[in-house]
Amino acid sequence: MIMDLKDNKRIYTYSETFKFALEGIRVSILKEKNIRFHLLFSVIVIVLAIIFNLTQTEWLFILIAIAGMIVVEMINTAIERVVDLVTDQYHPLAGQAKDIAAGAVLIYAIFSVIIGMIIFIPKILMFL
Repeated sequence: MIMDLKDNKRIYTYSETFKFALEGIRVSILKEKNIRFHLLFSVIVIVLAIIFNLTQTEWLFILIAIAGMIVVEMINTAIERVVDLVTDQYHPLAGQAKDIAAGAVLIYAIFSVIIGMIIFIPKILMFL
């Protein structure tokens, strides 16, 4: 008789799951250059936001764009890793899964840039 996976699955404490999440963030930063790229640009955008004294609403849009971009990139990375774990041979569905995840990152990146342009271009033009 096959044992149900639920029967031998360990229940983790909130503290343990928080540590797992922090480890996921740490690994993402250390091993994924795209995450580091997004973090670098996030710092630049935050510095500009401070310099241009953004409104609360503008800050909200900027922070949503930044956090969303990093989250989408991390999800993309997780999908790529799972696909690589499942198969080491090329399969059209594996390629599609990776391409779709990368496409989601691209769409979010484009809209994040648009949000940044809407917020910062008028401020830069007034500064000039």
